[in-house]
Amino acid sequence: MAIVLALSGSPSRASRTAFLAGHTTAELRARGHQTHVLALRDLPAAPLLAADIHDPSLARAVSRVAEADALVVATPIYKAAYSGLLKTFLDLLPQHAFTGKPVLPLATGGSAAHVLALDYALRPVLTALGAQVCQGRFVLDRHLTTTPDGAMTLDHDAQRQLARVVDQFDLALPSRAHLTAA
Repeated sequence: MAIVLALSGSPSRASRTAFLAGHTTAELRARGHQTHVLALRDLPAAPLLAADIHDPSLARAVSRVAEADALVVATPIYKAAYSGLLKTFLDLLPQHAFTGKPVLPLATGGSAAHVLALDYALRPVLTALGAQVCQGRFVLDRHLTTTPDGAMTLDHDAQRQLARVVDQFDLALPSRAHLTAA
């Protein structure tokens, strides 16, 4: 099965975006894929802002992208665009870092007015990196709720819609047997 790396582009620790990335990777793991989440907020700020790809943490993060067979790119939408944290990380990657890799874009946001940010802001950047961009999903903040014990949940309709997108993404994922034989 495939190795899938999720990039979580939220700068916040209590993040709907991080929950969505984790929920999606759990679904893919249940289907037999090996999954990992890279929370970009955990990367060291100074080397990230300086684009110091020789910093060990950043070099490892870039290496993890190269080692992945596919990616989930999750971001909050701020002012009709994906997060600056995600943009800063994507700018570190080699020009063709996503070539041949299926990429599932996911976004969270407070208003349906920002739903097109996936297609008009994020998709062009992913395409420029060589990604095979799959149909993504925008999830409104109101569809993600926090329970009294602090856990986050996704409402039934949003979960069903996300499951359809994950199904399509799963079909695009290469099998490990195919990758080993190549």
